[in-house]
Amino acid sequence: MKIVILDDLTLGLDIDLSRFKQFGDLQVFSTTNSNEINDRITTAEIIITNKVVISKNEFLHAPKLKLICVAATGYNNIDLDAAHQNNVVVANVKNYSTESVAQHTFSLILALQNSLIDYIADVRKGEWSKSPVFTMLNHPFNDISGKKIGIIGYGHIGKRVASIAKAFGMEVLIGKRPGIIYNDENRVEFEELLLESDIISIHTPLSDNTKNLFTIEEFKKMKKSAILINVARGGIVNEIDLTLALSTGLIRAAAIDVCEQEPISKENRLNGLTNLLITPHIAWASTESRNRLLEGIENNIKQFILGNIEDMNLAH
Repeated sequence: MKIVILDDLTLGLDIDLSRFKQFGDLQVFSTTNSNEINDRITTAEIIITNKVVISKNEFLHAPKLKLICVAATGYNNIDLDAAHQNNVVVANVKNYSTESVAQHTFSLILALQNSLIDYIADVRKGEWSKSPVFTMLNHPFNDISGKKIGIIGYGHIGKRVASIAKAFGMEVLIGKRPGIIYNDENRVEFEELLLESDIISIHTPLSDNTKNLFTIEEFKKMKKSAILINVARGGIVNEIDLTLALSTGLIRAAAIDVCEQEPISKENRLNGLTNLLITPHIAWASTESRNRLLEGIENNIKQFILGNIEDMNLAH
């Protein structure tokens, strides 16, 4: 079969893609822009893509296409209606990044609670060498034991974050998203989560219901000592309002792994905030996580070739 990988750079240079040669002729592209897609998929029977958009127009230029493997859980970059109309199967991979995202969540929480970046920077600048005593206590350093963590989004990742939080001795609040009816008695209202949480961690998908879930109105209800963690999607937190909340002290600090525009622009005002940590959308991307992702794609292709569609992770 003719297999085309459209954006292998999104998977990392340290990942071996040769496993896919077992299925046929493999062609790999580091990146693919909108002007290059049609030529690259003309003879493809299988496409592997992370972020490259496959819209209705692309299906017209890929008459041999049988399977699209999304190298991610989210598949909003694929026109599913067009895929169905052209008898193309679309498969994704679920739950491969749970451990990686949960680990990164706590690396951000601990970095903020320990003022880790500030202290490391001070030492590198020689400030510790100048200290009149053996230590430095010029930045806040807080226990997370006994603190309340509010979790928005309680799927596999949210549940893993909750279990780690409990191991640290934290009190876990599972929030209800506005506009959704829950039967779970253990969830708290969204406003209560805002008011009570010392740390809020976001693990929900971006949708019409969650877009701009956090605006200036939500920040005003949070504790001034609170921190916000967003490793989900950028549009869930309004960036203009987050900038205002952090620069005026409505909340103490935040850490984000995602932005509305990715990569982040140089002009984005978030870049200049000293009480904000930004990582470049890497929470999902531990080496183990990316290998699990490739194993999931490999299994989807194997099951497709064998005709075992029911054993694939299908995008719906």
